[in-house]
Amino acid sequence: MALNWAMLSSHRAPVPLPNEMTITTVDSGVDVSLTILDTPPVGPSSTAGRSGGAKKMKATGRLWLTDQRFIFVTDANSSFESLSVPLHAILSTRFEQPTFGANYLTFQVKPSAEGGLTEGTTVEVRFKDRAMFEFVSLLEKSRERAIYMKRQIQEDEEGLPTYTMPAESSTVSMVGGIPVENPPSYA
Repeated sequence: MALNWAMLSSHRAPVPLPNEMTITTVDSGVDVSLTILDTPPVGPSSTAGRSGGAKKMKATGRLWLTDQRFIFVTDANSSFESLSVPLHAILSTRFEQPTFGANYLTFQVKPSAEGGLTEGTTVEVRFKDRAMFEFVSLLEKSRERAIYMKRQIQEDEEGLPTYTMPAESSTVSMVGGIPVENPPSYA
């Protein structure tokens, strides 16, 4: 969701968020390419490539998948230091299996305000020396769970609907405006 927003430890590993659990890591050989549009696409017929220009960034580094975020940290001397994307901000994913070449994953990101990304930003992930299918499966399951949990939290915040008191179900006899069922010395 944002460039350079992952807090890093002295070992260049991401500092976990509260209650965040790491699902998997890829310690080397991860290539990430970002395509950040200068202006977001407009209208239903426009595509990511047609609108304005685009800034392309590429880096090699390490990858962490947690129950809350997709985190990429570059090795060194790159145009960006890290990429942190909350799982619920991944709009769509596509696992590509070209005839000639290695499998890769692409996904679109919903940017955050002042995060350095724009609407229509795409991320392409390639692994140099390991299979990608297992990672894609973990990402999809984690993303579905994160979206489900976010919806549950939103539903819980909405609260229950307001109920009105039901009409009184008992029939009370009134004599001269005084209920008959009152204690004996009430009148």
